[in-house]
Amino acid sequence: MSPQSDKISYEDLMGTTDVPASDDTYSLEDILAEYGGSRQQAIIRDVEKAVASPDEEPPSQPDSTPPPEKKRSFRKTATAPVRETEPEDPPDPILEAERIRQEAQSRLLAQAAELPTPPRPLSLEEVVGSTVEAVIEDTQEPLLPPKRGLFSRRKLPDTEQLYAKAEEPVKKEKPPRPERPVEESAANYREAFRRQSGPLSLAFLLALLPPAALLAEQSGVVIPYWSGQPRIQALVLLVLLVLEALACRHVFFKAMRVLTRKSFTSECLVSLSVVVSALDCIAALMLPTRTAAPPYAGVTVLTLAFAQWGLSRESRGMYDTFRTAALDEEPPYLVTDTGRGACKQKGTLSGFTNTALGEHFPLLAQTVLMPLVAVATLVFAGLSSLGQGRGGDFLLNWSVLLCAGSTLSLPLCWSLPFSRLARHLQKAGCAVAGWKGAEAISRRKTMILGDTDLFPPGTIQLNGVKVYGEELKKVTAYASALTKAAGCGLDRLFEGLRRSEGGWPEEVDDFGFYEEGGYSGTIHGETVLLGTASFMRKMEVRLPGDINLKTGVFLAVDKHLAAVFAVKYNASENVDFALQMMRRCHITPILASRDPNITPALLKRKFAKNLKLEFPSLSDRVALSEAELDRDLPRALLFREGLLPYAETVAGSRRLCKAVRRAAGLSLFGSVAGVILVFYLVFLSSYSLMSTLAMDVFLLLWTLPVFLLSDWTGRY
Repeated sequence: MSPQSDKISYEDLMGTTDVPASDDTYSLEDILAEYGGSRQQAIIRDVEKAVASPDEEPPSQPDSTPPPEKKRSFRKTATAPVRETEPEDPPDPILEAERIRQEAQSRLLAQAAELPTPPRPLSLEEVVGSTVEAVIEDTQEPLLPPKRGLFSRRKLPDTEQLYAKAEEPVKKEKPPRPERPVEESAANYREAFRRQSGPLSLAFLLALLPPAALLAEQSGVVIPYWSGQPRIQALVLLVLLVLEALACRHVFFKAMRVLTRKSFTSECLVSLSVVVSALDCIAALMLPTRTAAPPYAGVTVLTLAFAQWGLSRESRGMYDTFRTAALDEEPPYLVTDTGRGACKQKGTLSGFTNTALGEHFPLLAQTVLMPLVAVATLVFAGLSSLGQGRGGDFLLNWSVLLCAGSTLSLPLCWSLPFSRLARHLQKAGCAVAGWKGAEAISRRKTMILGDTDLFPPGTIQLNGVKVYGEELKKVTAYASALTKAAGCGLDRLFEGLRRSEGGWPEEVDDFGFYEEGGYSGTIHGETVLLGTASFMRKMEVRLPGDINLKTGVFLAVDKHLAAVFAVKYNASENVDFALQMMRRCHITPILASRDPNITPALLKRKFAKNLKLEFPSLSDRVALSEAELDRDLPRALLFREGLLPYAETVAGSRRLCKAVRRAAGLSLFGSVAGVILVFYLVFLSSYSLMSTLAMDVFLLLWTLPVFLLSDWTGRY
């Protein structure tokens, strides 16, 4: 193939061209002369010296005087490279040429072994040329980079990539928030409750003075320096408002903290109402164009007192919660949330404080709605005053709209139910981690119950043992080993029996559960079975016909009956009360028992017949019972044994969540409804229908559902 055939012209790439392709051929010398460097020329000189003719006379030895520089001549041929005569010759050119010739022949023979056709004879010039090219390729990178991509003559391999894949950003996990010790949190909330509850008596006393004066006037009592004196009334209300603001200063502190977190709650609306009402009192004293209606500062004083009460109740609930949590650094049990429901586990207090301090539902709901209510009061105040040419009534209308919007029940819809439940659980030796903890463990309305939850220690008794052809010491040791490997509630019973009989603890190999109600294992090479009578029959173990035990435990060694244990399960009153409580609160127990005798039929015989529970398959029961060994985040803490504290915590948390949601919904609805109703009345200038006494009664009526729901939270 000619060199021209390997060329790619511009016409081949673009389709048309006006410049014809060149027909000249180039030898290796031309290419090296054009693109080669000092390294290529040095290699050519070394090769030409090696193949130089032996007839040429070696140059004379150089003396101290350098010889004159000779001009190099080049001869261009079509088949052989240009030879360059050098003044120096190698010491043994014949041996060097023979070595190069042998290397070239061995290279060509190796290439010919891979080709289907034998190689053709090569001349010495071709050998030298190919050798020079091979040396150049091995010693230096190519002069021009190979073509890739669109103009490549060969397809790109599948392993090559045109573009490097962008590295996925590494997601940095947020470090856990540092947690304050429960003892410190309990001390802080105790101090906060003391500070916030101290001025409550004075706050409510100041809040009762304006409605009491109005009631006296409506009854015909004339109050000196008050009745018929609007300016004096405005001044007195301003003084009362200032005193109330000083007594309830913690409301303003919380409002500022909430605003720094970019939220807006009822405390912020109450603080704004205090400022606007104070300005309205000043306008009643100095602005003659204002309508001769008494200021609504008396209503604002009442809303400020209820906001302070809400803060004190929340601090009391948190104090009771952390005081209970500080009883022990390693609580006996904690309640966590799993995929199937609430689960009682063993763990530590790590994470309880951060969970308890999380944001509750009313706070999140108020953050969404309260800014809209605040803007609506401002717009409605402008429409009812400036829009009707009554600019002097702007502060009057805005103050009464803010009083209607900041209802008395908004600060209490979370604090009252939570403080009541925390106080109740504190007496029962339990604590729930605020809203997040209560919502987590009551979300699925199910509870995972184990053997010891339904039949705590002391309620399972052994009425008798009958041995068949074995020693009592051996059968008790085998039964104790199997129940310990199973992790069921019978472990303590058989462990005590083994110790009383003087048996040694045994190790079980190849342990397994059976859906039919039993266990199997290998002890000292013997196959041991332990379970109910139906399990023994299905495992082809013959039983005596005179044995009729509903809750008996049978032991078989190598398919032969070895012992029968008469076990009695006694119902506990606390467990019965707890199951009835769960039924009333619509909480379904999930039976995760490992004892083959604890079945729904047994529970209905021992407890209520209308008991409803879930009885999953054996694999699910084993998995759920193993969840009790996990150590998840604590949602609640239990410092007492038994099912009753566990059920009280979950049932109380469920009632708390329902009560708080309903109270928050009613309070927000009352806020919106009050703003709309008051806007209608102030638009018509019907201030006589919105006296301070009427507004107080209207706002107090919205607090009645919150009180009822708070009392309902602790009754389960």
